[in-house]
Amino acid sequence: MAELRLVILCGQAPRHLYVANRLCEHADVQAIVQETGTALDWPALRKKLKPASLGRKAWRWLRDRRRYTGNAEAEFFFPNTSPALNRPDLRVGVPHINHPDLVERIRALDPDLIAVFGTSLIKGDLLTLGRLGIVNLHGGLSPHYRGADCTFWALHNGEPEQVGCTLHFINAGIDTGDLIAHVCPEVRPNDTELELFWRAVRDSATAYTEVLERLGASQPLGQAQTEKGTLYQVRDRTWRAERRLAQALKAGALAQTQLPARVRWFD
Repeated sequence: MAELRLVILCGQAPRHLYVANRLCEHADVQAIVQETGTALDWPALRKKLKPASLGRKAWRWLRDRRRYTGNAEAEFFFPNTSPALNRPDLRVGVPHINHPDLVERIRALDPDLIAVFGTSLIKGDLLTLGRLGIVNLHGGLSPHYRGADCTFWALHNGEPEQVGCTLHFINAGIDTGDLIAHVCPEVRPNDTELELFWRAVRDSATAYTEVLERLGASQPLGQAQTEKGTLYQVRDRTWRAERRLAQALKAGALAQTQLPARVRWFD
C-alpha cells in the first residue's frame, strides 16, 4: 500500500493539532498549513463593524469566554503535554487559506490528497488541487447538519443520535461534497455539548487515518449527498437558543440516553 503525499490545512486549536498529528502518523506529509489572519479584507471588515454585527460578536465572545474557561480542550486532546504539532518544521502560515501564494505552493508540492479540518471556506483554484481531491472533517452529520455549531443544534433539536462528524470530499458548496464516513461518538447521560463534540473529533481522527489507508490502497470511497439538509450559520445560535438547550439539559434531556460509538462508511 502506497503512503500518500499529503498536505494538511487546519486550524490552531488543540483539536486541530491533535488531528494533524494523527494524520502525520499515516502519510508522507509535505506541509501543515494554518491561517494567520493577517490579511485585511476591507469589505468584510466594514460588514463586521456594523452595529448588529458588533452586538452578535460581543455576545459570542462572552459566550465563548464562559464555555472555554480553563484548558479543558487542551487537557482532553493532550492530557499529558502541552498542545503542539509533532512536526512544527512542516508548518506554513498564510494570511488566508485561499491565498494565491498557497495555491502555487501546493501546486508545486503536487500532493495526492489535501486533508482539511478547521479552516475558512475553501474556494477557487484551491479546489482543483490534490490528485485524489480534498477531504474535510466537518463537525456535524451532513447533509442534515451542515455549517456551524452542529453538535449544539443536534442537542437543541432533541436528536442526540445525530451528534457526530462527517468526513467528506470538498466541492464548491458548504459541507455538500461526496460522503465518506459518519462518525458518531458514545453519548452518555451527563454529557455536555463540548464533551460530545471533542469525543466525536477524537473518534473522527481515527477514521481519518483509515481514509488515508483506504485511498492509498486505491479503494473507492464516497457517495453523493442526495438531500439538502439544513445549513446552520454562526448567527443562528442566539442567546435564546442557548437558554433553551441549557434548560433542556438541566431538566434531563440526556438522562435516558446511552448510545454507543459508531462509524458508517459510504463506499
